[in-house]
Amino acid sequence: MITIDNRSRVPIYEQIYKCVCSDIARGILKEDDRLPGARTLAKELGLNPNTVAKAYSMLERDRIIYSSSGRGCFIAPVKGNAHRRLEDELLEKLTEALKSGIDRERITELLEKAETLL
Repeated sequence: MITIDNRSRVPIYEQIYKCVCSDIARGILKEDDRLPGARTLAKELGLNPNTVAKAYSMLERDRIIYSSSGRGCFIAPVKGNAHRRLEDELLEKLTEALKSGIDRERITELLEKAETLL
């Protein structure tokens, strides 16, 4: 399910990208599942269709989704790219946290807290 936080500093197209990757990683979206059309999703979320198209373009570039002419966009067979993207972002944030002085124990506590939210 794609949700947008209008107060976030993260661009909307990146939020869409991350939501799709997250849904794949959690098993909500599976191989060959059809995504809503860019215009349909834009209308549902109250966005410009070009914003959704940009997110879809990035997802296709990274081989997370594929498009079929006249049929729409679908989840690509290999979901490793979605996991890899999330892992890269996590590694970046963990590195940033460690550099800023957050210790390993606190990071472990936060990981445990995140697991309780599932």
